[in-house]
Amino acid sequence: MESSIIQRIGQIAVPIKNVERAIDFYKEVLELPLLYNTENMAFFDCNGQRLLLSLPEKNEFANSSSVIYFQVEDIKKSVEKLIEKGVSFIDQPHVVAKMGNTETWMTFFKDTEGNTHAFMCEVQI
Repeated sequence: MESSIIQRIGQIAVPIKNVERAIDFYKEVLELPLLYNTENMAFFDCNGQRLLLSLPEKNEFANSSSVIYFQVEDIKKSVEKLIEKGVSFIDQPHVVAKMGNTETWMTFFKDTEGNTHAFMCEVQI
C-alpha cells in the first residue's frame, strides 16, 4: 500500500475581521493559549493543533470558515461557562449519534467574527 504524502494537519485557518477582538474571544472566552500574533494574524494552540486567525489576504478567503468542533469533557458545563462570558449558542446540546454504548453530543455557537463552531462530547452510557 502506498503511503499518503500528507503527514498531518499543520494548522487550521479561521478568517477574521478584527484581530484584537478575535484574540480576546479565543484567548479569554475559549481560553486557548495564544502562541504569538502580528498585526494581521494570531496563532493559538488547541492541545497540539495550531489555529491561525487571519485577516483575509484576498476577498475569496473572507467567507466564514469550516466548522471547528472543539471536544470538551462536559458539554453542559462548557456551555454554561461560555454563556456566562456572553456567548450565544445557536442550539442546545443534543445527541447527534449513538454508536453502541457511546452518545455523541453537539452544540453550535458563533465567534465574534461570525464563524460557526461547535462543542462536541462523547458520553459513555
